[in-house]
Amino acid sequence: MQNGLTLFIAGAFSGQAECYAFIRVMPKNYQHVLALVFAIEEINKNPMILPNLTLGLHIYDNYYSTQMTYEATLHLLSTQKMFVPNYKCDIQNHMIAVVGGLDSETSRYMATVLNTYKVPQITYGSLVSGLSDKSLLSSLYRMVPDEIYQYTGIVQLLLHFRWTWVGLFALDDDNGERFFQELVPMLSINRICFAFIERTPKWTYVAGMLDLFLNDLDKFPALMESKANVFIVHGAPPSMLNLSWYLHMAVLDSGLGKVWIVTEQWDFRLSAYQKEWDIQPFHGAISFTVHSNEPPGFKKFLQSVNPFWEREDGFIQDFWEKAFSCSLKNSSRSEDEEPVEGCTGEEKLESLSGTLFEMSLTGYSYNVYNAAHAVARALHTMFESRAKYRTKLTRGMLELWSLQPWQIHPFLRRILFNNSAGETVHFDEKGELITGFDVTNWVTFPNQSFLRVKIGRLDPQAVPGKELTIQDERIVWHRRFNQVLPISVCNDHCYPGQNRKKKEGEPFCCYACILCPEGKISTQKDADSCTECSENSYSNIDQNQCIPKMISYLSSEEPLGISLVSMTIAFVLITALVLGIFIKHQNTPIVKANNQSLTYILLISLLLCFLCSFLFIGKPNVLTCLLRQIAFGIVFSVALSCVLAKTITVVLAFMATKPGSRMRKWVGKGLANAIVLSCSLIQTSICSIWLFTSPPFPDRDMHSLNGEIILECNEGLPTMFYCVLAYMGFLAIVSFTVAFLARKLPDSFNEAKHITFSMLVFCSVWLSFIPTYLSTKGKYTVAVEIFSILTSSAGLLICIFFPKCYIIVFRPELNNKEHLMRRLRNRRIK
Repeated sequence: MQNGLTLFIAGAFSGQAECYAFIRVMPKNYQHVLALVFAIEEINKNPMILPNLTLGLHIYDNYYSTQMTYEATLHLLSTQKMFVPNYKCDIQNHMIAVVGGLDSETSRYMATVLNTYKVPQITYGSLVSGLSDKSLLSSLYRMVPDEIYQYTGIVQLLLHFRWTWVGLFALDDDNGERFFQELVPMLSINRICFAFIERTPKWTYVAGMLDLFLNDLDKFPALMESKANVFIVHGAPPSMLNLSWYLHMAVLDSGLGKVWIVTEQWDFRLSAYQKEWDIQPFHGAISFTVHSNEPPGFKKFLQSVNPFWEREDGFIQDFWEKAFSCSLKNSSRSEDEEPVEGCTGEEKLESLSGTLFEMSLTGYSYNVYNAAHAVARALHTMFESRAKYRTKLTRGMLELWSLQPWQIHPFLRRILFNNSAGETVHFDEKGELITGFDVTNWVTFPNQSFLRVKIGRLDPQAVPGKELTIQDERIVWHRRFNQVLPISVCNDHCYPGQNRKKKEGEPFCCYACILCPEGKISTQKDADSCTECSENSYSNIDQNQCIPKMISYLSSEEPLGISLVSMTIAFVLITALVLGIFIKHQNTPIVKANNQSLTYILLISLLLCFLCSFLFIGKPNVLTCLLRQIAFGIVFSVALSCVLAKTITVVLAFMATKPGSRMRKWVGKGLANAIVLSCSLIQTSICSIWLFTSPPFPDRDMHSLNGEIILECNEGLPTMFYCVLAYMGFLAIVSFTVAFLARKLPDSFNEAKHITFSMLVFCSVWLSFIPTYLSTKGKYTVAVEIFSILTSSAGLLICIFFPKCYIIVFRPELNNKEHLMRRLRNRRIK
């Protein structure tokens, strides 16, 4: 640059050492320094950005120490030669902005000082949500979104893979406690439980650190053997070191693989003396990493780095020696000191393992790069917009002594540009870079190398609930899982057909699996409750699906219906045949005996009884439901009334033959007809009351049989149905009693004996009908009633009429008046 003046960007970086009391270089963080150097060189070589100006840089390391952080920050506010803040009488640094720090604590300590002077501070690491108060930190700009977004991403990741039983790790400090306070309630809301919470000691002094580690070492194997297969780690910089210590010192079986989910500060970052430690336990880890995109030329720039490349680089010598385990010093060593091979300076950075140095640009280094460019672009915009900064002096130098760091803020807040990697850099109204997190899968190898595989993205600007996108097929799991999705639950999943029941005294994620009751189902794993099937469906055997119910009724097309129809037709034909025989031989004594008209009425009523069976077969409708029980009740009552009338007629006829008997006036058709008519009218009255009060109607029974919708006739008022049966039973018992008493009366064609047997059959059938009727369901209930009608009617037909038909058809010689009188005389002589 010709006629240039130098402005300085200060860099405050963390992690060049593990701990302040026992200094050991952390080689991997050296890339942050190189990223800032690369960005400054790129800016200074670009004639389109800040012409005639040169940007310089000062870099400080805080060694993870609060004291060193404050000291380094005050050095930035002092002159070049004196550590006196606000001193203006020496050579000034012209500092315009500060980039740092890596962790939240460092950024907070720096901000408390820099905010007083309104110096722009751009943090390139994460910042906890508690540091979002712009009234206290108005000069702070953030290259990483708020940490709370990562917690949302962690919860969505757990929900995505249905992991509900996890272990939690964090440092035993304020940030770790804040991590637990933020994450644990979010887990509980989403029904995720933690198996344990482990607070690991923070790196301070070696003696105290060792004591803490030794105290926790015994319980660490138990944590690794926990049923939880997913461990969530708050990835503050010492977290990797802590867990490496535990895993190394506990000498755990490397087969005890876990899924490590870590926040963005996690990295395979080991010190020189740890570089041989095994990182295989972390194979398959998933982390939310700062987004990165490598600018052109950065890898070539790294290849040019050597231990002698910059005289002003105060970190290169320690970095080189620790990274390559060699020495750049020419001084002689003492006899007690272990000899170290000398560095040639020809060593290559690409030969280092990923735990010591990476050739690809990491997310933090990318943030440092973008932060430097953001400051340069803001300065460029400010100079273009203010003519007073372009006024040239007689000596050709820009008058920049009036430039103050706070003047850059308006331009830095509104900065918007595309970097050399082609991505937009822009801050929102809160001073946060508008960006997201990459979801990274860490694939490790036995030679301490590893790959970062991008498997998704966490976008804070996305629709709530859709911030996380994951490509499952790209994930490499720990070798223990054989590339099968790990399961991390308190107990096995409840499968479809089961629901969860909480176990007393245990977290809500621990539950028992209970089979859904009949009629209810669950279609998903780990269902909280079972869903009841609709009335038109029922649950299958596995209780995981509702199946439409079958329509069920006694059809004439099914085997049972065909059998009953065939029986009914057969009995109808037989009855018609008997009636035909009686009509054909109506003038014979056996037909004329005992009231011929009653015989015809009885046969016709039996014929109708058989035909009533057809009302019970087929799909129920309004008409059949109204007629079936009413017709059955009345017709059967007529038949029983005829039987009763015939029985009483026999008794009266015998009593009337005695000399001086007064019963002769009752003998005749009038009494018989009166009995039939009166008994039938009583049943008709009962049926009429039934029809007018609560008539039968077509109905659907959804619940009696699982899997079937029964089409049936609802009796309306069941009491009336049982009244009809009771009245028929009464008639049958009276007929049986009278017939039994008259069974030995002297009559050639005495029907009393036959009526006794028929009533015995009738009563037996209907007494067995009631319990059978009540114990069956569906179409079988109808079949029982049809069978009872057929058998009881057949009993009357067979017992009363078959003996007469036998005489008429096969023994006609017995069917004459002489034979009748002869048998009567023989009876009287006896």
